[in-house]
Amino acid sequence: MTDASWLWLAKFGGAVAGSAISLAYVLPAGRREAAIRFGIGVASGLAFGGTAGLKIAVELGIEESLGPHELVLMGSAAASLSAWWALGLVMRVFRANGRNRSNEHDA
Repeated sequence: MTDASWLWLAKFGGAVAGSAISLAYVLPAGRREAAIRFGIGVASGLAFGGTAGLKIAVELGIEESLGPHELVLMGSAAASLSAWWALGLVMRVFRANGRNRSNEHDA
């Protein structure tokens, strides 16, 4: 396997791990919400994994002690976890807001 293949595997593994771990923080209301949030988590982990990993490592001052695979894995998990949590929060706010508006029309 080439080095680029290992980096993509690390990105994908981190993105999936971040999405899976975030189940413990904000549980999805149903299968559709879980699928949407999982997809967003994996996509954001793949897209922003390298950048997020590098930023985290620089902020912590550990960029010299980590290899590229570890940076990508860490960044993908962090980006995925953040996207999953943020999307879950937004969906719950909009769902609650929609219920409040429909109750106002009933009164």
